[in-house]
Amino acid sequence: MPDWLFTDKMWNEIFALGVPVAEKILRPVLVYFFLVVVLRVFGKRELAQLNPFDLVVLLSLSNTVQNAIIGNDNSLTGGLIGAFALLAMNYLVVRFLFRHRRLDQVFEGKPTVLVENGHVLRRELAKELLTRSELMTVLHRQGFDGVEEVERCVLEPGGTFYIQRKMPPTERVEHEAVMHSLNELKGRLELLLQQKGA
Repeated sequence: MPDWLFTDKMWNEIFALGVPVAEKILRPVLVYFFLVVVLRVFGKRELAQLNPFDLVVLLSLSNTVQNAIIGNDNSLTGGLIGAFALLAMNYLVVRFLFRHRRLDQVFEGKPTVLVENGHVLRRELAKELLTRSELMTVLHRQGFDGVEEVERCVLEPGGTFYIQRKMPPTERVEHEAVMHSLNELKGRLELLLQQKGA
Protein backbone atom coordinates (compact mmCIF):
# COMPACT_ATOMS: atom_id res chain seq x y z
CA MET A 1 0.00 0.00 0.00
CA PRO A 2 1.29 3.50 -0.81
CA ASP A 3 2.49 5.66 2.09
CA TRP A 4 0.16 8.54 1.19
CA LEU A 5 -2.82 6.43 2.27
CA PHE A 6 -1.61 6.42 5.84
CA THR A 7 -0.44 9.98 6.48
CA ASP A 8 -0.94 11.39 9.95
CA LYS A 9 -2.37 14.59 8.50
CA MET A 10 -5.14 12.69 6.72
CA TRP A 11 -6.17 10.75 9.82
CA ASN A 12 -5.95 13.91 11.89
CA GLU A 13 -8.33 15.78 9.54
CA ILE A 14 -10.78 12.89 9.55
CA PHE A 15 -10.97 12.17 13.27
CA ALA A 16 -9.47 15.10 15.23
CA LEU A 17 -12.09 17.51 16.51
CA GLY A 18 -11.63 21.19 15.67
CA VAL A 19 -13.79 22.29 18.61
CA PRO A 20 -14.52 20.86 22.08
CA VAL A 21 -16.99 17.95 22.33
CA ALA A 22 -19.33 20.00 24.54
CA GLU A 23 -19.64 22.61 21.77
CA LYS A 24 -20.32 19.88 19.19
CA ILE A 25 -23.22 18.66 21.35
CA LEU A 26 -24.54 22.09 22.37
CA ARG A 27 -24.71 23.55 18.85
CA PRO A 28 -27.11 20.93 17.38
CA VAL A 29 -29.26 20.99 20.52
CA LEU A 30 -29.68 24.79 20.35
CA VAL A 31 -30.41 24.71 16.60
CA TYR A 32 -32.91 21.88 17.17
CA PHE A 33 -34.91 23.88 19.71
CA PHE A 34 -34.69 27.02 17.57
CA LEU A 35 -36.12 25.20 14.52
CA VAL A 36 -38.88 23.51 16.54
CA VAL A 37 -40.00 26.84 18.00
CA VAL A 38 -39.74 28.71 14.69
CA LEU A 39 -41.71 26.08 12.79
CA ARG A 40 -44.37 26.15 15.52
CA VAL A 41 -44.60 29.95 15.36
CA PHE A 42 -44.84 30.08 11.58
CA GLY A 43 -47.62 27.52 11.60
CA LYS A 44 -48.77 24.29 10.05
CA ARG A 45 -48.50 25.66 6.54
CA GLU A 46 -44.70 25.28 6.53
CA LEU A 47 -45.07 21.61 7.45
CA ALA A 48 -47.71 20.97 4.80
CA GLN A 49 -45.38 22.23 2.00
CA LEU A 50 -48.27 23.51 -0.08
CA ASN A 51 -46.38 25.48 -2.69
CA PRO A 52 -42.88 25.70 -4.17
CA PHE A 53 -42.01 28.72 -2.01
CA ASP A 54 -42.61 26.82 1.23
CA LEU A 55 -40.59 23.87 -0.05
CA VAL A 56 -37.69 26.17 -0.97
CA VAL A 57 -37.80 27.72 2.51
CA LEU A 58 -37.66 24.32 4.22
CA LEU A 59 -34.82 23.09 2.01
CA SER A 60 -32.86 26.33 2.45
CA LEU A 61 -33.43 26.26 6.19
CA SER A 62 -31.39 23.08 6.58
CA ASN A 63 -28.54 24.56 4.55
CA THR A 64 -28.69 27.86 6.44
CA VAL A 65 -28.28 26.29 9.88
CA GLN A 66 -25.61 23.83 8.75
CA ASN A 67 -22.70 26.07 9.80
CA ALA A 68 -24.41 26.83 13.09
CA ILE A 69 -24.47 23.09 13.78
CA ILE A 70 -20.95 22.13 12.68
CA GLY A 71 -19.08 25.36 13.52
CA ASN A 72 -15.46 25.44 12.32
CA ASP A 73 -15.13 21.67 12.47
CA ASN A 74 -15.41 19.57 9.31
CA SER A 75 -14.09 16.34 10.80
CA LEU A 76 -15.91 13.03 10.50
CA THR A 77 -15.92 12.67 14.28
CA GLY A 78 -17.45 16.13 14.69
CA GLY A 79 -20.18 15.34 12.15
CA LEU A 80 -21.00 12.05 13.84
CA ILE A 81 -21.16 13.71 17.28
CA GLY A 82 -23.44 16.45 15.88
CA ALA A 83 -25.73 13.93 14.20
CA PHE A 84 -25.87 11.83 17.36
CA ALA A 85 -26.71 14.94 19.44
CA LEU A 86 -29.59 15.82 17.07
CA LEU A 87 -31.00 12.29 17.08
CA ALA A 88 -30.64 11.96 20.86
CA MET A 89 -32.33 15.33 21.44
CA ASN A 90 -35.22 14.39 19.17
CA TYR A 91 -35.60 11.02 20.89
CA LEU A 92 -35.67 12.64 24.35
CA VAL A 93 -38.19 15.32 23.32
CA VAL A 94 -40.50 12.79 21.63
CA ARG A 95 -40.35 10.46 24.68
CA PHE A 96 -41.00 13.37 27.05
CA LEU A 97 -43.98 14.63 25.05
CA PHE A 98 -45.33 11.08 24.73
CA ARG A 99 -45.48 10.82 28.52
CA HIS A 100 -46.96 14.32 28.90
CA ARG A 101 -49.85 14.40 26.40
CA ARG A 102 -51.28 17.72 27.59
CA LEU A 103 -47.96 19.45 27.11
CA ASP A 104 -47.70 17.85 23.68
CA GLN A 105 -51.13 19.25 22.73
CA VAL A 106 -50.19 22.72 23.98
CA PHE A 107 -46.89 22.62 22.14
CA GLU A 108 -48.22 21.18 18.87
CA GLY A 109 -51.33 23.33 18.72
CA LYS A 110 -54.87 22.47 17.69
CA PRO A 111 -56.27 21.28 14.37
CA THR A 112 -57.85 23.95 12.16
CA VAL A 113 -61.16 23.25 10.41
CA LEU A 114 -60.95 24.71 6.88
CA VAL A 115 -64.16 23.32 5.34
CA GLU A 116 -67.39 22.56 7.17
CA ASN A 117 -70.42 21.01 5.41
CA GLY A 118 -69.21 22.05 1.96
CA HIS A 119 -68.42 25.65 2.93
CA VAL A 120 -64.92 27.12 3.12
CA LEU A 121 -64.23 28.85 6.43
CA ARG A 122 -62.41 31.91 5.09
CA ARG A 123 -61.31 33.21 8.48
CA GLU A 124 -59.61 29.90 9.33
CA LEU A 125 -58.07 29.73 5.87
CA ALA A 126 -56.64 33.23 6.31
CA LYS A 127 -55.37 32.34 9.79
CA GLU A 128 -53.28 29.54 8.26
CA LEU A 129 -52.20 31.80 5.33
CA LEU A 130 -53.77 29.45 2.79
CA THR A 131 -55.42 30.56 -0.42
CA ARG A 132 -58.55 28.98 -1.79
CA SER A 133 -56.59 27.70 -4.81
CA GLU A 134 -54.07 25.96 -2.51
CA LEU A 135 -56.96 24.32 -0.66
CA MET A 136 -58.48 23.22 -3.97
CA THR A 137 -55.13 21.69 -4.99
CA VAL A 138 -55.16 19.61 -1.79
CA LEU A 139 -58.78 18.54 -2.42
CA HIS A 140 -58.06 17.62 -6.06
CA ARG A 141 -55.10 15.48 -4.99
CA GLN A 142 -57.49 13.54 -2.76
CA GLY A 143 -59.97 12.94 -5.58
CA PHE A 144 -62.55 15.67 -4.85
CA ASP A 145 -63.95 17.73 -7.72
CA GLY A 146 -65.12 20.59 -5.54
CA VAL A 147 -65.67 21.90 -2.01
CA GLU A 148 -69.34 20.93 -2.12
CA GLU A 149 -68.32 17.24 -1.94
CA VAL A 150 -66.45 17.80 1.34
CA GLU A 151 -68.16 17.36 4.69
CA ARG A 152 -65.12 18.46 6.68
CA CYS A 153 -61.49 19.35 5.93
CA VAL A 154 -59.07 19.74 8.84
CA LEU A 155 -55.45 20.89 8.79
CA GLU A 156 -53.74 18.86 11.53
CA PRO A 157 -50.93 20.30 13.69
CA GLY A 158 -48.38 18.13 11.87
CA GLY A 159 -49.27 19.68 8.50
CA THR A 160 -51.44 16.84 7.17
CA PHE A 161 -54.99 17.20 5.91
CA TYR A 162 -57.93 15.11 7.09
CA ILE A 163 -60.75 15.27 4.53
CA GLN A 164 -64.16 13.67 5.07
CA ARG A 165 -66.44 13.12 2.08
CA LYS A 166 -70.10 14.12 2.28
CA MET A 167 -72.34 11.12 2.59
CA PRO A 168 -75.82 11.18 1.03
CA PRO A 169 -78.71 11.51 3.50
CA THR A 170 -80.02 8.23 4.97
CA GLU A 171 -83.47 8.75 3.42
CA ARG A 172 -81.90 9.04 -0.05
CA VAL A 173 -79.87 5.85 0.42
CA GLU A 174 -82.98 3.96 1.65
CA HIS A 175 -85.08 5.36 -1.22
CA GLU A 176 -82.50 4.22 -3.79
CA ALA A 177 -82.36 0.74 -2.20
CA VAL A 178 -86.18 0.42 -2.31
CA MET A 179 -86.30 1.61 -5.93
CA HIS A 180 -83.59 -0.88 -6.89
CA SER A 181 -85.55 -3.71 -5.24
CA LEU A 182 -88.78 -2.65 -6.99
CA ASN A 183 -87.04 -2.58 -10.38
CA GLU A 184 -85.64 -6.03 -9.68
CA LEU A 185 -89.11 -7.35 -8.75
CA LYS A 186 -90.61 -5.72 -11.85
CA GLY A 187 -88.02 -7.45 -14.02
CA ARG A 188 -88.76 -10.85 -12.46
CA LEU A 189 -92.54 -10.34 -12.75
CA GLU A 190 -92.23 -9.48 -16.45
CA LEU A 191 -90.09 -12.59 -16.96
CA LEU A 192 -92.73 -14.77 -15.22
CA LEU A 193 -95.51 -13.26 -17.31
CA GLN A 194 -93.57 -13.93 -20.51
CA GLN A 195 -92.99 -17.54 -19.48
CA LYS A 196 -96.73 -18.05 -18.71
CA GLY A 197 -97.69 -16.49 -22.01
CA ALA A 198 -95.40 -18.84 -23.90
